[in-house]
Amino acid sequence: MTDRATSFEAVRRANLGRLLRLVHLGGPQSRAQLTAATGLNRSTIADLVAELVALGVATELPPAPATRAGRPSPVVAAHRSVVAIAVNPEVDALTLAAVGLDGSIVARRRIEVDHLLTPHSTVRMVAGAIDAWRADELRDARIMRLGFAVPGLVQATDGMVRTAPHLRWNDEPLRELATAATGLPAVVGNDASLGAIAEHLFGAGRGIDDMVYLNGGASGIGGGVIVHGMPVAGLSGYAGEFGQNRPGIPSTADRRAGDGVLEDEVSRARLLAVARLTSADEPTLAAALAASDLPDAREEIARQRRILSTALANAVNVLNPRLIVLGGFLATLATLGEGAEEQLLAAVAAQAMPAAVEDLEIRSAALGEDRLLIGAAEAAFAQLLDDPVGSLRAPVDH
Repeated sequence: MTDRATSFEAVRRANLGRLLRLVHLGGPQSRAQLTAATGLNRSTIADLVAELVALGVATELPPAPATRAGRPSPVVAAHRSVVAIAVNPEVDALTLAAVGLDGSIVARRRIEVDHLLTPHSTVRMVAGAIDAWRADELRDARIMRLGFAVPGLVQATDGMVRTAPHLRWNDEPLRELATAATGLPAVVGNDASLGAIAEHLFGAGRGIDDMVYLNGGASGIGGGVIVHGMPVAGLSGYAGEFGQNRPGIPSTADRRAGDGVLEDEVSRARLLAVARLTSADEPTLAAALAASDLPDAREEIARQRRILSTALANAVNVLNPRLIVLGGFLATLATLGEGAEEQLLAAVAAQAMPAAVEDLEIRSAALGEDRLLIGAAEAAFAQLLDDPVGSLRAPVDH
């Protein structure tokens, strides 16, 4: 192949990925809209769309009803049957979902456990769930990859789980274990970092390029940072561990964990205790706390909110975000009670540099319980979106 032909092929493949990403992120769009978004001519768009359809990753829908003169333009959408399997292992449950390239949750399952999952038991349960789905919801699906959102430090180069302390995982080759158990390629990332990406692309942070995300889960508090529209991973992929910071706690009466870190003080386990629950998913915990009129529950919520506000003010001073997004039980803390969100923002502003909070907003995660799964699926789709042709040459499930 000549250099010119090689260059043409590279441009064509890049444009295929560009179009697929547009309909993946933005939903169904007409050919005319794709032409306007890319600057490519109509015949080139038609050829590229036809190739994406032939690859089985996009579909063309009938044109929307005409609102102006001229021939209606066909609508292009990501193919719903192309899915990624997203997995979130936690100390109290294993949650899985089949997420479509079109953004739909095709199937979802939460398996509660009364013991700590091991990497081997996790991948066995994932393999069993996929087998069951293949006989039912995913009968006609094309599974691309697995994406794992793990509550721990994940090495960016190879997906090695260096440590997930609450699960007691250390130096676990989860990516290789998952592929061996399922026959599918896998990617592994930190749960909160993936949640940050999901909320930035599809949720509360959509359209905002400088944001901080904090995730409150059964394993504690993690986070992710988006700067100028790009995730900040750090040297090895370990950035964003806000839960391991030691917040300033002015009142000794607010301290519960001695010299503990943020996630020891602002804790889902403490909220479960005052809600008189041993285990619960996010909506159940939020409903129980909202319904509780016990003084110890009200005081614990207020205590955790005070400490959280200090931690958020520190993040604002260091990173100057436009937006802070709170997920999991942190979103519950931020929204319980009338005017709670405004009170939290005021508490953050009182402890941060005034100029840094002038345009600051605090929002709850918009994707709810699906945020980590959508982030894991996004990681699993990354290669396909970058290069549909090259990705589909790799072994995947059909």
